[in-house]
Amino acid sequence: MTTSSPIDTFLRGQRFAVVGASVNREKYGNKTLRAYQQQQLEVFPINPRADEVEGLVAYAGLEDLPVTVDGISIITPPAVTEKVVDQAIELGIRNIWMQPGAESPAAIERAEAAGINVIAGGPCLLVVLQFREDHD
Repeated sequence: MTTSSPIDTFLRGQRFAVVGASVNREKYGNKTLRAYQQQQLEVFPINPRADEVEGLVAYAGLEDLPVTVDGISIITPPAVTEKVVDQAIELGIRNIWMQPGAESPAAIERAEAAGINVIAGGPCLLVVLQFREDHD
């Protein structure tokens, strides 16, 4: 019997969303989005205050996405993370990666209770996807 790590399970997805995607290239919400782009993965930015992030149409919330995503990366304050997890549960999203600083014990507990594959308190997606800062 083979088992896969939560990270392997997450990365097997086809479509992803970055909740907390930022237009500011210095912020982790932007770097995380670009990490997906560098790996040629389909990704959707979630930012209620932006129309576009890194050339992609930005959406106000998960419920506004035109397709269902397999996984979400969350880069938000913990109180916001809790609301995002509730939305993800409602929408049937099966994989959540809470980036360092976004974790909330309540959000982790709710997601795990809903049977969601949760990555929290572990490595940053930027490290796993080998993000490279482009200097243009």
